[in-house]
Amino acid sequence: MNESAAGSAGGGRRPIVAIDGPAGAGKSTVARGTAGRLGFTYIDTGAMYRGVALQAQRRGVDPADREAVSRIAEETHFAFRQQDSDSRLQVNDEDVSEAIRRPEISGLASQVATIPGVRAALVREQRRMGAEGGIVMEGRDIATVVFPNAEVKVYLDASPEERARRRRADLLRQGVEVSLEEVLRDIQERDHRDSTRADSPLRLADGATHLNTDGLTIEQVIDRVAALVEGKG
Repeated sequence: MNESAAGSAGGGRRPIVAIDGPAGAGKSTVARGTAGRLGFTYIDTGAMYRGVALQAQRRGVDPADREAVSRIAEETHFAFRQQDSDSRLQVNDEDVSEAIRRPEISGLASQVATIPGVRAALVREQRRMGAEGGIVMEGRDIATVVFPNAEVKVYLDASPEERARRRRADLLRQGVEVSLEEVLRDIQERDHRDSTRADSPLRLADGATHLNTDGLTIEQVIDRVAALVEGKG
């Protein structure tokens, strides 16, 4: 799909594609691939929460100190830079794309994301980034909170076991040795936190397409999401 075709959606304004889903459902890979296919900008909101978690860890701030963590979120400058087919996160002008993927940062990010002040600060930034359309944004509350009027809303899902296998494979590729049982336990804990938190819990948005990715290749999932965008043309 070329840029002119994408631009026909929404009367000339390129659409916003909002992708939500639980940990390990493939949101980042699918969103990145869809953005590349459409010529859109990819914004990884989960990376932003990880960026806050990394800053808190580096400063020795207890994640339970909500005021201190919220100040970090408000003071941190975020930018996404395209490098070939990859979107790299810069936090205060430092590329932290690898540092934020460490397992301990993943756990901290889930805690940080429950803090209302952090969410408010990052939602403001995410709305600014996506205001002009032509973006693929993924996270936990994009279609429910950040862009509830997005032209295309997708909820990516997969069984906890499948998500754990995928996450473990990613970690092993990064040289992180971890058991499948440990990854599955972490995913189940994150699912519980994300779906039961008081502020912006993970849920299927009104009007969203629920897409279970068990048994599908990444290309097949990207095909389906891109077809949804084409359907808005």
